[in-house]
Amino acid sequence: MAGALGNIRVLDLSRVLAGPYCTMILGDLGAEVVKVEAPGGSDETRKWGPPFKEEVSAYYLSANRNKKAITVDLKTPEGIEIIKKLVIESDVIINNFKTGTMDRFGLGYDELSQLNPKLVYCSITGFGETGPDRDLPGYDFIIQAMSGLMSITGTTDSGPQKSGVAIVDVLTGLYACIGIQAALQERFQSGKGQKLDISLYDSAVSALVNIGSNYLMSEKAPMLLGNAHANIVPYQTFKTLDGEMVIAVGNDHQFQALCHVVGKPEYAADERYRTNPDRVAHRDELVSSLQKVFLTKETAYWQKQCRDNTIPSGPIQSLEEVVQDKQLQAREMFLTQDHPTAGKIRMIGSPLKLSRTPVQLKYHPPTPGEHNEEILNLLAQKQLTTTSKGEKAI
Repeated sequence: MAGALGNIRVLDLSRVLAGPYCTMILGDLGAEVVKVEAPGGSDETRKWGPPFKEEVSAYYLSANRNKKAITVDLKTPEGIEIIKKLVIESDVIINNFKTGTMDRFGLGYDELSQLNPKLVYCSITGFGETGPDRDLPGYDFIIQAMSGLMSITGTTDSGPQKSGVAIVDVLTGLYACIGIQAALQERFQSGKGQKLDISLYDSAVSALVNIGSNYLMSEKAPMLLGNAHANIVPYQTFKTLDGEMVIAVGNDHQFQALCHVVGKPEYAADERYRTNPDRVAHRDELVSSLQKVFLTKETAYWQKQCRDNTIPSGPIQSLEEVVQDKQLQAREMFLTQDHPTAGKIRMIGSPLKLSRTPVQLKYHPPTPGEHNEEILNLLAQKQLTTTSKGEKAI
């Protein structure tokens, strides 16, 4: 069965995470994705590790399944010509070069849209293609710092902290994926492609959501609350007799149930805690009282009590526990695939569960230039270029 995007061809000139993550999602949804690298392989994540398995990095594997791979030297006229001929056969092209680089190659939107007016052209940069910082390189860590995300993450003791994963790259990849699919949908009506200018900086600032809105309304800098919530109480971690867990009380009804569970029914009627704004105003005393109670019993006890009383909660699980989680196993969120050099590889599955056109694991993350011969032969058959034999880099 063809995937939901089975009629879409994507030419992927991106590397590292934001772009490859976007194109992996498109590939998971059935699009035909061709990953373009310089001869020998130019995606830096191929060397980012350990861990490696037979010299294949886990980082690279995380964002490159369901793609074919070709090597092209963009510093040569022949390489540029191959890209242009592939563009004619593609619906989407995506790159994450610095602003202006694609234009210097002769592969800017104006030129490529002349070759293929239906082309959806997605450019991912650190700061966008307009504005005074458009020429600066952008990396997830830098953008987390500049966007305000780090300023609202951490505690007063720790100071600003970054996320444990490159969350800005992931968000940018998701935004790019959304924008590409929107442009493809619009193309069905207009018959025309368009250019997408997606930046890490914009994506990170958009992720400030309620915290950003709080500041815009109040002009008050947010406090570093660690694992607590700026607008909801109690909504944070609590230590237990044997570990730590999260309580996420989202409304007054849930708070009343929590008061019953912890043996403090009088808190539900206390004017300091009756409504969420009251609880936010008296955060310290309420949290301190609850913490003393939670320390009296094990995490498993509190988890059962919370589940039985429909109070949102969860344990803080290690990755070992996550991989063994029966719910995630039932959802097929961990998969095994054969790789030509790494052998059996394990990877995280797709969260997209489509009923008629399910995500399929078609291709392993490719080796550099693995599909040179196949792709160039297809171009040759269309009388667009000559073929290069084997996996010889172009």
